[in-house]
Amino acid sequence: MTGRLVVCPTPIGNLEDVTLRVLSALRDADVVACEDTRRTRVLLDRYGVKARLVSYHEHNEKARAAELVRRMREGAVVALVSDAGMPLVSDPGFLLVRGCVAAGLPVEVLPGPSAAITALVASGLPADEWHFHGFLPRKKGEVRRVLTEAGRTIVAFESPRRVPTTLAVLAELDPEREVAVCRELTKAHEEVIRGAAAELAARYAEAAPKGEVVLVIGPASASGDGAAGPAGLDALRRLVDAGAQPRKAAAVVAELTGGSANALYRALTARE
Repeated sequence: MTGRLVVCPTPIGNLEDVTLRVLSALRDADVVACEDTRRTRVLLDRYGVKARLVSYHEHNEKARAAELVRRMREGAVVALVSDAGMPLVSDPGFLLVRGCVAAGLPVEVLPGPSAAITALVASGLPADEWHFHGFLPRKKGEVRRVLTEAGRTIVAFESPRRVPTTLAVLAELDPEREVAVCRELTKAHEEVIRGAAAELAARYAEAAPKGEVVLVIGPASASGDGAAGPAGLDALRRLVDAGAQPRKAAAVVAELTGGSANALYRALTARE
């Protein structure tokens, strides 16, 4: 059989969420590339899968990808897994997939668990149009930019210790914006806390959540930055570029769109 890559999503918490197709692919692969061989071994031992493991993580990705592509060109079947969820989605794997595409090697992607999709559905927030941002930036100005530019539901990974700060920024921008803090999904202590940004900012101000967190942030409310949306912010930026005073221009755009002049001004300055 021709060498190929099989991308295998693994459980995000509960080991029983692995699919039969993934287990079959792991058994049949000549080699399994994984972030942490010890963590993957726990899953394989649970189901009696004997497989040869090699490390594939952010520190060796470039060299390992070239090595694995070479092996696949010689006929090997490589299974790619990350520590949890779908490889490439905020996890290593991009260089390997790109290498396979460039070499004309088949890439088979199996369906399976995803923290982003699980959180989106559990949040109860609009799922018809949404944006996955991966891990949110650390700087407040960059977080503001992400939150003010999106006129749709945002799904993002966040460090538990930064959740209070992120919620405080969101509450300042749009206190009524709906948010869900999804913690430890599929695990024994799974928790989904839903509420307005101001409410959740107050809840977590004194104590950050524990465990792995996915934030789901609904579309902006009528009283926040998103009332004008990206179009309003773009209009403000064009006025300022043409020579208008930022605060006066923000007031004009807010009057025309029904948005907040202060919020528009903050969104503009956050980008600078």
